[in-house]
Amino acid sequence: MDELQPREQLDVYVSQLLAPQAEATEVFAQAAEVLSNSELSLLLEALPIEERFLRWQELSAELQASVLVGMRAQARRPVLEALEPVALEQLLQQLDAEGLIELSDNLSDEQVDRAYHYLDEKQKLWFRDSSQFTEEQIGRYAEHRFISRLATTKAGDALRALRRSSLRDASRIYVLEKGGVFLGTVRLSALLRVKDENQPLAELLEAEQVSLNGTLSLLDAAELIEHSEATELPVVDDQQRLIGCVSPQTALWIQREEFEHRLMAQAGMDESTDLFVPVVRGARQRALWLGINLLTAFLAAWTIGLFAEVLSKVVALAVLMPVVASMGGIAGSQTLTLIIRGLATRQVTFGNSLALSRQELSIAALNGVGWGLVIGLVTLFWFDSTVIGLIIGVAVLANIVVAALSGVYIPLLLDKFKFDPALSGAVVLTTVTDVVGFVTFLGLATLLIL
Repeated sequence: MDELQPREQLDVYVSQLLAPQAEATEVFAQAAEVLSNSELSLLLEALPIEERFLRWQELSAELQASVLVGMRAQARRPVLEALEPVALEQLLQQLDAEGLIELSDNLSDEQVDRAYHYLDEKQKLWFRDSSQFTEEQIGRYAEHRFISRLATTKAGDALRALRRSSLRDASRIYVLEKGGVFLGTVRLSALLRVKDENQPLAELLEAEQVSLNGTLSLLDAAELIEHSEATELPVVDDQQRLIGCVSPQTALWIQREEFEHRLMAQAGMDESTDLFVPVVRGARQRALWLGINLLTAFLAAWTIGLFAEVLSKVVALAVLMPVVASMGGIAGSQTLTLIIRGLATRQVTFGNSLALSRQELSIAALNGVGWGLVIGLVTLFWFDSTVIGLIIGVAVLANIVVAALSGVYIPLLLDKFKFDPALSGAVVLTTVTDVVGFVTFLGLATLLIL
């Protein structure tokens, strides 16, 4: 199985573990030897809760902690809830500072305190440094695998420290003042070129020093990391004290999490949602979103009810109503997706919203005229009615234009008022396009037919 790609390996192992009369223990033991810790986390997430807990228990004590930390919050919750007190205590003893930060939301305050007690002094310092920041700030996720030395350290001593380090990819030293205040970095290449081994690190600092404040938002930090030429960037607190560092891998993780968040938010769900969440809990999580959509559906139904008289007389109108709504919905969702992506990448602001609305209006008008004409002609030949063809053509044009404007300004306004555009935008947009489409279509029919 070694020749398979990681994704294919996971698929094979999941199938084997869940097959009838499977030798699950042997299969999982083989998987634990072949897969990385992060892949084992994904494998466990793909299993039903009972099976997940059984397989996790088969891991060695050293692997249990790291695999659990790699799982999503909801996916690891059933494992933690099923642990006996002794087993939970053994797990808490295996956690390092970064693992404890990751699991802290799944643990009680008492359990966090117990796990903190097992950390050594350096790990306790790292935990305190990280826990001062929220889940939305980059300081919480700073890595602590780096080499630092005081500015007075000699170049020769620093070079020997790099060579002795267990960090194989260490390519720079973080230079500090007393008290841990960050001064800058010195590259390995600069140390190798030094002629005087007694030269202090303070004289070898890189010319451009970029650091991230720990309070910086994850997306802002990811953007800075992405556009930086450095292999890693230091993270400091408000006193410029070095907290840790972040790498391009961190930026990739942040961007992937944001993508998952926006994708799941469109359905009113959370990116940490477990595939095998307990049925009652899963139903409760989805109920609110269903209720919100029900209210918007009733609003659209009420709008249609206002034109019951014309609908009762012209059956063709009822047949054609979905066409008007769907054309507006698709046009609006295209613009909405474009603007939400622009907000995420900082390309869209209120400053360029007028230019964007003109652009989208032009595109919408061109598509509206073209497709309105096509739909009008199809309707003319279908129902042999010039009036109905004209009505639906104008309604489609109007709805596409309104949908484009809504697709620009709905996410901008939601973002301004601190609502998630990915979560709320689609519902608001659908409501707007349905109501505008039905009012335009049925309103014109009332004026021209009755």
